[in-house]
Amino acid sequence: MAISSSGIGSGLPVDSIVSKLMAVEQQPITALQKKETSYTAQLTAYGTVQSSLSTFQSAVNDLNNAHLYNAVAATVGDSSVLTASTGTDAAPGNYSLTVSQLAQAQKLASAGQASATTAIGNGTLTFDFGTINGTSSNGKYTGASFVSNGDGAKTITIDSSNNTLTGIMNAINSAQMGVTATIINDGGTSPYRLSLTSTSTGEANSMKISVGGGDAALTSLMTQDPAGSQAMIETSAAKNAELTIDGVAVSKASNTVTDAIAGVTLNLQKTNVGSPTSVSVALNSTAITTAVNKFVSSYNALNSTLTSMTAVSYDETTSKATSGALGGDLTTQSIQTALRRVLTTAINGGSDSFSVLSDIGVTVQKDGTLATDNSKLQAAINNNYTKIAGLFASVGNTTDGLSNYDSATANTKPGAYAVNVSQVATQARLSGSAAAATTIVAGVNDTLTVNLDGIPSTITLDAGTYASPAALAAQLQTTINGVNAFSALASAVTVTADGSGVLNIRSNRFGAGSAVAVSGDGAASLFGIAPTSVTGVDVEGSINGVPAVAVGQYLTGAAGDPSEGLKIKVTGGGTGDRGTVSYSKGYADQFSTLLTAQLDATKGPIATRTAGINQSLKTMDKTIADLTARNAQTEARYRAKFSALDTTMSNLSATSTSLAAQLAKLS
Repeated sequence: MAISSSGIGSGLPVDSIVSKLMAVEQQPITALQKKETSYTAQLTAYGTVQSSLSTFQSAVNDLNNAHLYNAVAATVGDSSVLTASTGTDAAPGNYSLTVSQLAQAQKLASAGQASATTAIGNGTLTFDFGTINGTSSNGKYTGASFVSNGDGAKTITIDSSNNTLTGIMNAINSAQMGVTATIINDGGTSPYRLSLTSTSTGEANSMKISVGGGDAALTSLMTQDPAGSQAMIETSAAKNAELTIDGVAVSKASNTVTDAIAGVTLNLQKTNVGSPTSVSVALNSTAITTAVNKFVSSYNALNSTLTSMTAVSYDETTSKATSGALGGDLTTQSIQTALRRVLTTAINGGSDSFSVLSDIGVTVQKDGTLATDNSKLQAAINNNYTKIAGLFASVGNTTDGLSNYDSATANTKPGAYAVNVSQVATQARLSGSAAAATTIVAGVNDTLTVNLDGIPSTITLDAGTYASPAALAAQLQTTINGVNAFSALASAVTVTADGSGVLNIRSNRFGAGSAVAVSGDGAASLFGIAPTSVTGVDVEGSINGVPAVAVGQYLTGAAGDPSEGLKIKVTGGGTGDRGTVSYSKGYADQFSTLLTAQLDATKGPIATRTAGINQSLKTMDKTIADLTARNAQTEARYRAKFSALDTTMSNLSATSTSLAAQLAKLS
């Protein structure tokens, strides 16, 4: 029987031999495992780099935010009276404010009903909004007049599906037409009252409610004409906000006042008659100083990360070179090079005052880090605050007061471009040829087909005799602007009456898409037999000497030109040379573009490189698994062979011993 334990039979060191042979077989696996360790370290390093890039991007985005460069900030003496915020066009100044009345919305309440779910009646409810001229007593107006604000009347239908008090409430709320409806239970014998609140404050947002369809119950519940029948009571009158600014009386429809002080928004909270409060508008240098220092510190942190990851050092004692996890990595080196290229390139097309970071006290040190001279930065803010935006953000400026920079695209090249206007945009208008008839008769001259900006719609005016052509014009404007087909596409009109009683309609849209035409039974009565209709035209002109793309009031730089995508709005003025539009991409904007590309989750260099490493790790894991399995088979084969050799040697040894013994006997 053969000996099975390795080396027992012959003394052959099978385990040692196999172990040494397998050590050789293990070398490819060891090399792959070492490479895996290196790749894993690179992945960790890339994660650190990516985190540092993201932190720097956050600081860059702060500087690339146009709101940062608001020249001023507002401080209010008593913030319980009002708060204030500023825009880019605010100017430093100090003001004294007194609020004598807050704006409020009109509220109406219906007569009480015994049930909120019992049918009342069918018909149509038409809501118009405007100003009530007159006074009320106990919620009712006497001898008052109502003048529509022209924003458009809205109509809802009341039928068997919604003709209860609850149904009417839901129909009004669903229409979202500027009125909120609720039901109040007052606890009386007929406790259920419909309460209506205008969603807009101000005197010009009072309600007039007309009921059509002839249903007496609905009419007696909902009709509300301040100049006529009033079925509802006014529980709160519409009021404007009343205030004085440095002794000048100001009246506004809203408690958010945006146009009393240029560039300053006032949010009124309460009245303060007898106790004026102050509003101080001053330079806001803290925000930009903080943002610049954050930019510097985050760049330095990023630079430190990149430097440590790619550093290579040589130990003279051991004569060995060591490197960071990304030493010699081309991806990281390219990122570092791109960052430094942006940092050391002057800004083109921006302010003459600042073109490099050192102009505001931010300088590059010998070790590649940034340092800030805060005194120089503060001086730059104090002396040229409005110019700093051009050093960091993507900004455009025009030299013509009636041509405004709007936007640019990634294809727009920084620079200053000449603007020439050969045609100014206009609005479509229709002018009557005779004075309008102020008496509207149902079925005779009350119907008008209006084609506004290419959209046709038929309207019906309320029959009756209007007090004046101006009153008729206001009603016509309200009716036209109340057409859903028009308002859905932001089309609207302004209707006026001249001194001779002639009506004029003007589209609120500019450009070739602006058109107004009328027809129908009421056309001749309202506008005469030969009204004049003029279609709007687009602005025309050039940017950088190349014909620009023109739509409405906007000119856009042509494709292929350095000004491609540069968009300006020409709001008026004459034809000919209109100065220049300057566009610059500041440091923050350039860094933002660069970082967005570097951090792209699918196409960015880091994402591409890490995806490649992960794929390599998967391949190596499979190779190691395959080699390990093969080595197990190899080891088994080695052991089988050496065990057989051991057995053979043992048998030969036994034969040798036997032969030696027999030879000894022969001797």
